[in-house]
Amino acid sequence: MPRSAASQRPSLLTDDDDDEDEDRIISQDARISSPASPSATRRLHSARTSDLDLRSRLPSRMAVDETSSLLSFGHNRSKSYTEPNTALPRFSRVASQNSLRIPKNHSRASSWGFHLSAALGSGRRFPDMSDSKASFYIDERVWYDQFTSTDWVHDSIADAFRVRDLRSRKDIRGRIFAWFDGAQGWILVAIIGFITACIAYFVNVTETSIFDLKDGYCKGSWYISKKKCCYEQHVCPAWTTWSERLNTKHQVNDRWIDFVAYVFLVVVFAVGSCLLTLLTRTEIPSTFSLSTLDENLGAHRQMQRGEDDKGGLSPIEPEGPAPPSTMIYYPAAGSGVAEVKVILSGFVIHGYLGVRTLVVKTLALILSVASGLSLGKEGPYVHIATCVGNIACRLFSKYNHNDGKRREVLSAAAASGVGIAFGAPIGGVLFSLEEVSYYFPPKTLFRTFFCSIVAALSVKFLNPYGTGKIVIFEVRYVSDWRFFEMVVFILLGIMGGALGALFIKACRVWATTFRRIPVIKRWPVLEVFLVALITGLVSFWNRYTKLAVTELLLEVASPCKDNFSGLCPQEGGEILGIIRYLCIAFIIKAILTTITFGIKVPAGIYVPSMVVGGLMGRIIGHLVQYLVFAYPDHAIFGSCPKGGGLEGCVTPGVYALVAAGATMCGVTRLSVTLAVILFELTGSLDHVLPFSLSILVAKWTADALEPLSIYDLLTDMNSYPLLDNKIRPIFTNDLGDITQKAIRSHRIIDISNSPLVSAPSLRRKLNHLHDAGELDGGLPILRRGVLVGLIPAPDLEFALDKLEDEEHSLCLMATDIPWHDAAAAAHIEEEEESDNHEGHEREVDPTDFTPYIDPAPVALDIHSPMDLVFQCFVKLGLRYVCVLREGCYAGLVHKKRFVRYMKGLEEAGLTEVG
Repeated sequence: MPRSAASQRPSLLTDDDDDEDEDRIISQDARISSPASPSATRRLHSARTSDLDLRSRLPSRMAVDETSSLLSFGHNRSKSYTEPNTALPRFSRVASQNSLRIPKNHSRASSWGFHLSAALGSGRRFPDMSDSKASFYIDERVWYDQFTSTDWVHDSIADAFRVRDLRSRKDIRGRIFAWFDGAQGWILVAIIGFITACIAYFVNVTETSIFDLKDGYCKGSWYISKKKCCYEQHVCPAWTTWSERLNTKHQVNDRWIDFVAYVFLVVVFAVGSCLLTLLTRTEIPSTFSLSTLDENLGAHRQMQRGEDDKGGLSPIEPEGPAPPSTMIYYPAAGSGVAEVKVILSGFVIHGYLGVRTLVVKTLALILSVASGLSLGKEGPYVHIATCVGNIACRLFSKYNHNDGKRREVLSAAAASGVGIAFGAPIGGVLFSLEEVSYYFPPKTLFRTFFCSIVAALSVKFLNPYGTGKIVIFEVRYVSDWRFFEMVVFILLGIMGGALGALFIKACRVWATTFRRIPVIKRWPVLEVFLVALITGLVSFWNRYTKLAVTELLLEVASPCKDNFSGLCPQEGGEILGIIRYLCIAFIIKAILTTITFGIKVPAGIYVPSMVVGGLMGRIIGHLVQYLVFAYPDHAIFGSCPKGGGLEGCVTPGVYALVAAGATMCGVTRLSVTLAVILFELTGSLDHVLPFSLSILVAKWTADALEPLSIYDLLTDMNSYPLLDNKIRPIFTNDLGDITQKAIRSHRIIDISNSPLVSAPSLRRKLNHLHDAGELDGGLPILRRGVLVGLIPAPDLEFALDKLEDEEHSLCLMATDIPWHDAAAAAHIEEEEESDNHEGHEREVDPTDFTPYIDPAPVALDIHSPMDLVFQCFVKLGLRYVCVLREGCYAGLVHKKRFVRYMKGLEEAGLTEVG
């Protein structure tokens, strides 16, 4: 048995003598169901340096086996865990497609880890800086696996080395390359903004034409919309209704023919959109503790338990009955805003921003909006724009090969989606900053603004609606508000916030009852069929429920001088009739929006929630208008002009837009962003104060009734490893309270006896991490209880997959053994000469895992305050933090474990919004 640490240290089980115990633990406590690795199919099938060649570098006077120590030869230069916190950049999976050739003289001097260690001041120096340029320029890391977290620290360091190498060239070509490197970001966001605008133009034009097909078609040009077919015509002979086309003998009432055709096409378009969405079906192994990725509030939340009974908080390992073998989700369903937010925080979801998702969601969005369901296209625009940004990043390697840099571009892309959805480029920038972005440096702010401007200008020039407006519901108010209306605006804020919070609760109740019916859960297309059928049956008879949500928002928010829909009474006696008609539309729209949210079609909630609030606001506006009409001489209305008509004092459209913003705030909890969006929609500085005040009151009200927004609820339900930087936790303990009390052998790599560790032992340890759901975790490397390094789980998996003979391989896990430097220095010149004559490159030994090891992982003392731990995870974006007690290793806290701890604080009410 290896020597143990002092008695005051945690119990340390080493792996050399406990392999049998490990096997027993694995068989009893965990199910081996590790997810497939992308590198599993790319394993190298070529010659490699044998273990005997590795051992040949040791002095020959002693017999060498697995338990032999290399530290006894020569002087010992142990590396302290307190060295700079810089993980070694790693090898790319792309490189695994090539073959390894045996160099004539094996050396590790050319390895990436050797050069980076020298650059970080570990005492090593390579002879010529030019030898390292190729390694510094390329970010040779392992690609992130599915449902892991981005290593922000590594990506930042990798980009720093790339910039350092780029700026080291002082010639003309070097200056040109540096200039082009700086311009790549601007070129990229301009391309993203323009492409996103083109997609939005295609969606707007196409869905408008298809939407009108439910009422009829245009003779000679069936594919154009009714507005274009009957441009500026009150009587349109070119437009043919379905009753005129089908009921030629007039045996049936034309109204019923139009009704049947309308319902039939609503169902056809909705089901077609659902069938397209189902093409993006994705299965997730049960190893991942996710409930849903497509806005299904009725999904069963995965129950989680710790690894042990002492507060271990491993994120997966469910207790009770085994979960299903797979979880199925559809990336094209829903709006995708919650998932975009999580992705921008560093969570990796492969395929969610891919080409297939982009194409399918665009086509399915056209049909879902054209069907007339109570949903919007504004939320999906955020997802579509982010897909465009992710795909466009492939144009430039510095964004394609660096996830940290990529997310800066995705933040700008998300902003452009909101900019074109609401015609509000400044609102888009604030949306990215307030809602979705996790890391938002100053340079990203300016590029995001540029991307939103390019997208908005492109849509303006393309002019999809033929009105010169970016969005159809853009309105203008010319009259100012009165002082007595401030009370009504505050009341609308309270009502809108309450309505938004109640909408969230109603959606959850509907999803946990109807959507959990076995047949509905098994056949999502059946739910879409039923919702579409109900929508068609009840919407046809009311003009306002039959309209598209964007057109309905325009009508309820427009002043009477621009409104010819019947919402402008000519006499005071007509007001009550309009209110009754609007109340019916309000009830129908509220119910339809509730049952529509979460179905398997592309669907946004922004504009539908604004429509429901707008109907409520229009009702309140007409009530105030009626009071002014009934009591014109009352002192409250003394500021109203005499003889100005019904809209001379009160403009119901303003009330509608104020309530629309308040309701959307209650659903999404957007505040400053929403106020700016409403200002950009109206262009009225006079009404900025009413908008801002109602939104402020609405947020307070909604937070009191329902702490989480609709997207925060989805994020919480899915157990995403998202630490909200807007939350201020109230801690009552320290780091030791969430650290496991005992160190298990399958959670560490002990090199006290030998820096050579068998590959099968490493594979078993890796499987333990996979079973616990920590695909992005790591294995600390200890020497006599002292932390000397850490190897991330994805890198270890990649390195093991490269081994040709894994069963009999011994892997080097120490970065500081003496012969490592000596062998490198002794053979570097000979190796260079050999390469020049034989024309082949030096290759690293695949059993040398030192390039993958982080020699200085972030480590905190076990008595560190939890506020410090929280800041490390939030501000640095760490995947894990090592825990030390009196300088010795005491455990490791994974980000997912810390997120679960934070969720417990939120449920206990020990957090507050900052």
